[in-house]
Amino acid sequence: MSIFRTKSIEQSLRDTDEPGRGLRKNLSAFHLTVFGVGVIIGTGIFVLTGQQAARNAGPAIVLSFALAGVVCALAALCYAEFASSVPVAGSAYTFSYATLGQFVAWIIGWDLCLELALGAAVVSRGWSAYLQELLNLPTWLAGDDAIPDFGAAFIVAALTVVAVLGAKLSGRVTGVLVVVKVAVVVFVIGLGLFFVKAANYTPFIPAAEPSEKVSGGQAPLLQILAGITPQHFGWFGIVAAASIVFFAYIGFDVVATTAEETRNPQRDVPWGIIGSLVICGVLYMATAFVVTGMVPFEQLDTAAPLAKAFDLVGQGWAADIISLGAVCGITSVILVLLLGQARVTFAMARDGLLPPVLARVHPRYGTPWVMSTITGVVVAVLAAFVPLSELSELTSIGTLFAFVLVSIGVIVLRRTRPDLPRAFRVPGVPWLPALSVLASVWLMLNLPVITWVRFLVWMAVGLVLFFVYGMRRAVLADDAGSSPAGPSPAGPSPSPDDGGPVTPTGDGGRSDSRSGPADRS
Repeated sequence: MSIFRTKSIEQSLRDTDEPGRGLRKNLSAFHLTVFGVGVIIGTGIFVLTGQQAARNAGPAIVLSFALAGVVCALAALCYAEFASSVPVAGSAYTFSYATLGQFVAWIIGWDLCLELALGAAVVSRGWSAYLQELLNLPTWLAGDDAIPDFGAAFIVAALTVVAVLGAKLSGRVTGVLVVVKVAVVVFVIGLGLFFVKAANYTPFIPAAEPSEKVSGGQAPLLQILAGITPQHFGWFGIVAAASIVFFAYIGFDVVATTAEETRNPQRDVPWGIIGSLVICGVLYMATAFVVTGMVPFEQLDTAAPLAKAFDLVGQGWAADIISLGAVCGITSVILVLLLGQARVTFAMARDGLLPPVLARVHPRYGTPWVMSTITGVVVAVLAAFVPLSELSELTSIGTLFAFVLVSIGVIVLRRTRPDLPRAFRVPGVPWLPALSVLASVWLMLNLPVITWVRFLVWMAVGLVLFFVYGMRRAVLADDAGSSPAGPSPAGPSPSPDDGGPVTPTGDGGRSDSRSGPADRS
């Protein structure tokens, strides 16, 4: 029993046809683009733009956003090829299972749980803080000082209900929120242009300054390994800012988790991933350009830099509009992260790596309601009771780690399955995916040592769970091919060999993906 056995593309696709275990197909390219924009535009554009301009890049923060966007674009192309070829829930987890094997798939699935659930909890607390400021709520009810944070728990509970009621409804809710926050971002750009002064762009790239050498867990791993003294500003400052504003792009990969619920995944998923990334990249760069042109960049080191910029030019009335946009923006981020988390763990449960009961689909709404409910409860508790600001960088390292594995997976699958139909193909394989790996690793090395320690601890817990439960209960662990959960409702039927055709059963359904010999790549 090898822990590196792969699950064939055909078997993954057959799983989606099992009665009561496949998700309903309701989404289009428009819905996926809305999901992407909904999760990407959030706290990053409302907070990081000014902070990193003041601390690391100056007006050249525009270049930092461009550099971070290029890294994401490289990974986005790899995600687009995988998601169009393997339109199954689970995103990087499913892709890794098809190329790198069960063990690596578990690692990336466990990693995505960290990225999505923790990210949703962190952002929920941010939502509560913005709402408390906007409505002047009591500090015991919502905001940074509230323990428990009722505001954060409320928004998670409400959005969990929306997630259970269906992906299409979630898409509509996200669509409304996206329209509001994109309108606010455009408002910031349009109004801010009237207050831009050319003098604020000089120098565009401030001269490099040695920064105080950080020691201990807060030091970047690159500093520890190579002895490099960190710098503010200059080209090193631009790169340092890029490793941090990268957080603002996190989320486009969540689009891939909804591939199974997409009507035409071969066409729509690549459009959704790449389209949302391009839209957000343009808005980010335009916002950074305008804000650093409105006031000297040194004055933007605040938790609300956009509002501060308008205050400094005598337009304080715009601050409330920006806060409203932030609330709407963060709401859509929470919703899409909850959707992504539920679908990753749903896919793992359907493969037997987690208890099969977690893979139940709601008979009316066609959503993974059990996993959505559990996800909502866990995230609500974390958001209500645990201050998570120090752990937010774990979201970045988890995402970058997923980028690395997906990029490697594209190269592997091109060699092992050259016959696989690909509606979208990454150009320049293997060089472009290899560049994506190097760029992602570089940004990971710029994260603090303490973040790496916390990440490795989380991974160690996941490995224990895998060897104690997942490895023994996984569908592919049974050489005889029978599922630990018993035969599917459609009845047992021999499974074709890896790469072979899917044979219809007598009742018009597809053959049971969990019968017959285990697939091997």
